[in-house]
Amino acid sequence: MKALIIGAAGFVGGYLAHHLKYDLGWETVLTKLPAENIDGDYESHDLDILRQEDISALLECVKPDVIFHLAAQSSVALSWKNPRLTAMINVEGCINLLESVRNIKDFQPKILLIGSGEEYGYLPNGVSLVSENTPINPGNPYAATKAAQNMFGTLYARSYGMDVVMVRAFNHIGKGQLPQFVAADFCKQAAEIKAGLRENIIRTGNLSAKRDFTDVKDVVRAYGLLAQHGKNGETYNVGSGKSISIEELLHKIIALSGCDIFHETDPARMRPSDIPEIRADIAKLQKDTGWMPEIPLSDTLREMIDHAGKELECND
Repeated sequence: MKALIIGAAGFVGGYLAHHLKYDLGWETVLTKLPAENIDGDYESHDLDILRQEDISALLECVKPDVIFHLAAQSSVALSWKNPRLTAMINVEGCINLLESVRNIKDFQPKILLIGSGEEYGYLPNGVSLVSENTPINPGNPYAATKAAQNMFGTLYARSYGMDVVMVRAFNHIGKGQLPQFVAADFCKQAAEIKAGLRENIIRTGNLSAKRDFTDVKDVVRAYGLLAQHGKNGETYNVGSGKSISIEELLHKIIALSGCDIFHETDPARMRPSDIPEIRADIAKLQKDTGWMPEIPLSDTLREMIDHAGKELECND
């Protein structure tokens, strides 16, 4: 099996590449932007997904059996600041990929389009558990672009007979994640406090929101299973099925740090709007692939704090 990961230099890409190559034994080819770097022994290519002709040339060369489309502007906060850029990368880039595959004769790879649980957005009162049949109601520009990506994937699967599987991945976390995401941000601040590099105060945004967090290693394992068993034209939630408030997440991180840490609200970290609670119904994923999350949240957070601390030591 030959896999192509588009956008492999991001947080998830490295974990997925390792899983495909070393756990599943697949030949694994990666793409990145020219300014990005990829660690590990992989064949890699520079690729701008806004240039359809470049995507077509790469696909003609590599001819993968499965394509994982990870390239995205994935920050909700940045999507509010630059919705146009978010739409260009997340929607136009996806269409470029689908069109490139469609226009190559006798080429039928399986394509996984990685979307987000953010697509569900605002939910009716009293509803927090969402299945793939729950109506979507995006609450931010990032979510809107991912919803559009999902619609285009479904359209191409139905209209052109392409083998496209859509994923709605809920919050996934792990060491190496950028601090623009909440768990990584808190872990970095805790590591800095532990190292004596800042006062013992963690600055936060909205703590009341409840989210579904899963270790990134569990998430990429789900992607691998969906590449093998996911059904054409279908959408799958990937998450833990449980929600935890950002406040409880923060308290876990503080406890794991072993330090006396306080917290205070930073207005700059507040979003224009926020969904109160959301968690994934993963029955469909479990039925079709047998996947279950395996890594406890506390183990993931401990690893993230330790990794952030080691990075501080390396930067001294």
